[in-house]
Amino acid sequence: MTTNLKPTLARLALGETLSAGDAEDAFGIIMSGEATPAQIAGLLMAMRVRGETVPELTGAVRAMRARMLGVDAPDGAIDVCGTGGDNAGTLNVSTAATFVLAGCGVPVAKHGNRALSSRTGGADVLTALGVNVDVALERLPEVLRTANCVFLFAPRHHAALRHAAGPRVELGTRTIFNLLGPLANPARVRRQLTGVFDPKWARPMAETLAELGSTHCWLVHGEGLDELTVAGPNSVVELRDGVVRAFTVTPEDAGLPRAPIAAIRGGEAAVNAAALGAVLRGAAGPYRDTVLFNAAAGLIVAGRVEALRDGVAQAATAIDSGAALAALETLRRETA
Repeated sequence: MTTNLKPTLARLALGETLSAGDAEDAFGIIMSGEATPAQIAGLLMAMRVRGETVPELTGAVRAMRARMLGVDAPDGAIDVCGTGGDNAGTLNVSTAATFVLAGCGVPVAKHGNRALSSRTGGADVLTALGVNVDVALERLPEVLRTANCVFLFAPRHHAALRHAAGPRVELGTRTIFNLLGPLANPARVRRQLTGVFDPKWARPMAETLAELGSTHCWLVHGEGLDELTVAGPNSVVELRDGVVRAFTVTPEDAGLPRAPIAAIRGGEAAVNAAALGAVLRGAAGPYRDTVLFNAAAGLIVAGRVEALRDGVAQAATAIDSGAALAALETLRRETA
């Protein structure tokens, strides 16, 4: 492995692409603090302008995973998260779906952050709900076992990314790092439901997860959102046992009525937390339907159901029985 980024920059300047091994070396240099801000910015923009490739994504994720603080999780654990970047300001769907899935008996190792491109990120709404997102790292496996869900706060697990933080802020535009977070879950889950801000990235991300050993994943985008929506048709790229395929799902496929995106527009953390709590207590409406839709997809990824309608039925039972709310209350207690 080289510790000099200049030869790689010279290749990128000629429009060349990197192999997975070369990309892993390059991002290893960045994450080890051995690259200058100018070099980091140059590499990121060269890839962005040309278009990042699956081998480059694969190598970058391997470098990221090699330096992260991992967490033990059961084999059947899944992640439910999104890339962010849709700028829609909706209520927190994946966080709510986390508790519903936990209430269905699916262990969820949710990877997330504070608000970056949205008004309220997963860490923000969980804090407003009384969950301590900074609980001692060594306690996270126990929390997951007890609550059937846990929040993995990205900055604590991926400290090596701090070396790229300055250039990323100064560039002020999307880079490969926006795609890496959902691909580097600290619990190394092999099943995940991942929302994508731009549907063109769903297949490359699915192919990258295949290279990394994932078994069943849905990469989803709905009407401009990095999640499934009841506002209209949703694009899905599925990875299942090494096979990648694309298809479309609608709210009707899940037995759910349509509603406009405006019906789940969110606000500050306290507003979103109140809405999430209301859904877990049984409140009906478009937010509940959106959460049921995403939870149903999560149940498919987890291998619990084959059809969205069956997933919606299980998810609704988890809410209406109080199991989903109990998962939140247990997580709050275990992280106190």
